[in-house]
Amino acid sequence: MERVETVVVGAGQAGLSMSHHLGLLGREHVVLERGRVVERWRSERWDSLAFQFPNWMLRLPGYAYEGAEPDGFMHRDGVVQFLEEYAKRITPPLRCGVRVTELHQAPSGRLRIETDTFSLEALNVVVATGPYQRPVVPPFSNRLPLTTCQVTANCYTHARQLPPGKVLVVGSGASGWQIAEDLLCSGRDVYLSVGRHRRVPRRYRGKDFGWWQEQTGASDQIVEDATRVAPAPLLTGVNGGHDADLRDLARQGVTLLGSLGAVCDGRMRFVSDLEQNLDNGDKTFEQFTNSVDAYIRQHRLSVPEAAPGADRSPFPLPMAGRDIDLRSAGITSVIWATGYRQDFGWIKCAALDTQGRPIHARGVTAVPGLYFLGLPRLHKVKSAFLWGVGEDAAYLARHIWSRR
Repeated sequence: MERVETVVVGAGQAGLSMSHHLGLLGREHVVLERGRVVERWRSERWDSLAFQFPNWMLRLPGYAYEGAEPDGFMHRDGVVQFLEEYAKRITPPLRCGVRVTELHQAPSGRLRIETDTFSLEALNVVVATGPYQRPVVPPFSNRLPLTTCQVTANCYTHARQLPPGKVLVVGSGASGWQIAEDLLCSGRDVYLSVGRHRRVPRRYRGKDFGWWQEQTGASDQIVEDATRVAPAPLLTGVNGGHDADLRDLARQGVTLLGSLGAVCDGRMRFVSDLEQNLDNGDKTFEQFTNSVDAYIRQHRLSVPEAAPGADRSPFPLPMAGRDIDLRSAGITSVIWATGYRQDFGWIKCAALDTQGRPIHARGVTAVPGLYFLGLPRLHKVKSAFLWGVGEDAAYLARHIWSRR
């Protein structure tokens, strides 16, 4: 039985940050990765994706963007290259192509890790597999016509992979909005099912949304209850970054619908909540700008005045609460952008609640030596972001060092 002091599961941004800090403290460890370094950035992102924050926010412990376009937005391939370069600089003890199948406590009290090729025991295990593990698809998706092409957001790459015909995107979060825009730019007829979402400006009073999040301390807010998570903001870095406005998509030709309620006999039934969801999105936009304005007044910042708001005059939208027959509407593809759930079924230690979610305090569990890293709001609002995970990694590394 191979033994090592610490095993880090996952070689994404969280796992690499963890390895960096363990290395600084001189702690023995190994990083196990099921595919390649930052595999999800490589194989579970669509072709046109750009980083949702400006390049100057591309930063990990000991490494940050130093290019000529700090206010630009890196394409997906550039983000992969950035993370690859980081891995080359910190030289983590990587073992790629290793799938972890089970984690349990051994009779010795250490943590035993089973993989598809070998087993090992460790004093510490850091689970850094990321927050987006298994796409959520409604159970009634199997009631769609067998001829309907169904794709989850993490498997969508470009419009060419879909059969000819119209496309329905279900989900108005960041992924759903960006995929709908990508399809529209590709010349496809698009329907978008709109649910709860959080609309914010890309830039406000001369500064990017991310700048205001850091300046005001919003991203550093400690999360007391991680189960009450607000929707992620609608942001895009495509074409230099611009406001993600659902009504603007409608003006460009996207057919907006309310929340998807059910599927029956090849018909999709939508809830009559479209206007309400759009209005709620407008409220989150106003809440953000009002909070920034208050911060500017309080700290007497010298920044440009707010630009005139976008035209919010009434715009004819599709009838809410309508049913759509996919065949007669010409919809041949459905893209499910309905979120993700965590998948820790391979962890057989007493570290999960009845819903399979990790029980932890700032990533530290009640199981000696078992930690989680990179989860949304693990400790702060920024915990799962590329530019925020390093702080949590440093904290866990110090905790591991103290267990010697």
